[in-house]
Amino acid sequence: MIENKTMIQNKTMIQNKTQCKNKTKRKNKSSLEKKHLQSGVISMGLVMTMIGLLLVSGYLFWRWNTQVELIQVNANLPKSFPKDSFSHQSFAKLLARFVNNHGNVDYELWSQAPSAVLALEQYLAAVAKYSPENASQRFEHKNDRLAYWVYAYNAQVIKSILSNWPLTSVTDLKAPVEIIQGLGFFYKRKFVFGGKAYSLYQVENSKIFDGQSDPRVHFILNCGSSTCPILRPQLPVGEALEPFIQQSAIDFIYDLKNVKLDHTNKKLFLSTIFKWNKSDFIQAAESSQQAPNLIGYLQSIIGEPLYSQLEQAKDYEVVFIEYDWSVNQVKKSAAQQQLEKNLKQKSVEGSH
Repeated sequence: MIENKTMIQNKTMIQNKTQCKNKTKRKNKSSLEKKHLQSGVISMGLVMTMIGLLLVSGYLFWRWNTQVELIQVNANLPKSFPKDSFSHQSFAKLLARFVNNHGNVDYELWSQAPSAVLALEQYLAAVAKYSPENASQRFEHKNDRLAYWVYAYNAQVIKSILSNWPLTSVTDLKAPVEIIQGLGFFYKRKFVFGGKAYSLYQVENSKIFDGQSDPRVHFILNCGSSTCPILRPQLPVGEALEPFIQQSAIDFIYDLKNVKLDHTNKKLFLSTIFKWNKSDFIQAAESSQQAPNLIGYLQSIIGEPLYSQLEQAKDYEVVFIEYDWSVNQVKKSAAQQQLEKNLKQKSVEGSH
């Protein structure tokens, strides 16, 4: 009996000790889990804080990097500027004087002609004062409104190049950190149109192309670069704008710098403009009952013999030609450059 009692007591003691150990283990485990949970919460909080700081820093950096550079116009309106419409005549005269038959601009000569620089500034004074937004009565026809935005865009590009001449490329006018090519020129710089400041990017995408615009307009918009559609001295408005746009589109497509067929290697080389605006061109092709692709769009514009040649190229590889951002400056021979240098020197000597 005594032995049994002792055994029972020992067994009870062992069970109590075991329970104590288990209880202690559970307590320690619970404490450890609690510490891990707290540590996880703290780590998550730190991660979220870091993400928040990065987002705020990124936003502040973007704001700083794209801080607006407003380009002011300091001139009066052109002489005899109409009272109830908008005239592009003064700008057209400048283009006729400084743009050659290939659509390139003699920025060097223009920059050395103070009266011509002033004339451009005066035209841009009219652009800054009036627009289809604040003076709709001056732009009766929808083509008048489109012409305003296109010609004003082209004029602002020329002004920017002249103001920074000599210039190798418009992309040289950079933001502090050029995250994307052209950030400084097309996004950061803003110009005044009818009392409101817009970047060239905003004008192109919200004024010229608003989702319903004819993609042929791309072929009269000039960004001051060698492979842009060429500048033309003619600046038609109203009903005369339509045939002007159509002819510009035809000329662009027939230029081998923009569209070239290589039947031997079965390749179709296209301007990068077709890549950047592919969806617009394809939509226009569909509207013209052509195949919903870039070849279909080209065929909607041109006739024979290129139409049939493109028909043969439907299974060709499309290669986009690298864009040349160098300024669309007139290429002069050494003799022309020397002659201009001599004339400039004589002009300086004559002034003394």
